[in-house]
Amino acid sequence: MTGTGIWSGGLRFGPEDEACAAAAEAERLGYSAVWVPDPGGEDLFPRLAALLAATSTITVATGILNLWMHEPAVVGARYAELSAKHDGRLLLGIGVSHALIIDGTHPGEYRKPLAKMREYLEQLDAADPPVPVEHRVLAALGPKMLELSRDRAAGAHPYLVTPEHTANARAALGPDKLLAPEQKVILETDPTRAREIAREALRLYFGLPNYVNNWLRYGFTQEDVAAPGSDRLVDALVAWGTEETIAARVAEHRDAGADHVTIQALDGSERGMIALPTQDWARLASALLK
Repeated sequence: MTGTGIWSGGLRFGPEDEACAAAAEAERLGYSAVWVPDPGGEDLFPRLAALLAATSTITVATGILNLWMHEPAVVGARYAELSAKHDGRLLLGIGVSHALIIDGTHPGEYRKPLAKMREYLEQLDAADPPVPVEHRVLAALGPKMLELSRDRAAGAHPYLVTPEHTANARAALGPDKLLAPEQKVILETDPTRAREIAREALRLYFGLPNYVNNWLRYGFTQEDVAAPGSDRLVDALVAWGTEETIAARVAEHRDAGADHVTIQALDGSERGMIALPTQDWARLASALLK
């Protein structure tokens, strides 16, 4: 998979008719994938089915399927059903989520996430039918999960990362694996307003060690990663400004080795995670989809 994708919470949590219309619009504009988050819940596959039915060519991907919340046998069966019906357009991004989230439903179990991912992939291989390696990618930040993405999946879908991380991920994956980082973007040229929107979107992540530790790994300081984040950190994680400024950041990821970059447009609206900023997608298409 190449090109540019759309990552949007609204595709999962917004009203189904609006989400389906937005996915169809992303396809019409020329984006190559829509990415759907999954903190967990039985409604994931019905929403994927609706998005696939509303489109005809675009890839529908999970970003990511929370492995704690979905039995591998069920995932294998639903994947096979939807993939066969929709020409293989379903891509499963799979992740281990975060202890803060998982301890609420699986107390004490989130201790060895890498081992849990290995076990889950083995179970997907053993499912009837199995989920093909070429149709799954892993949410990977650190070196060991990137190695697992190389060895047991089609590649990696790193979330909330910089182009520097993309370069290291490419080195870890090798030249032939899919690398599809997510990039948050804001079409706002006023620095104060742009950073205000960015910090609101980033607020959750300061409490998740997986992300904080990754930022520290890439040279940010304790002062940078203390909520609400330094300007240096915010500007590194969220591209804001004109269409051309945002396109330049996406190009940095591509130059660093990304095959596919999926943008998450933040519009600062009251709808928050269920926003579907199709007007921003349209504005950015002219700069990103040349």
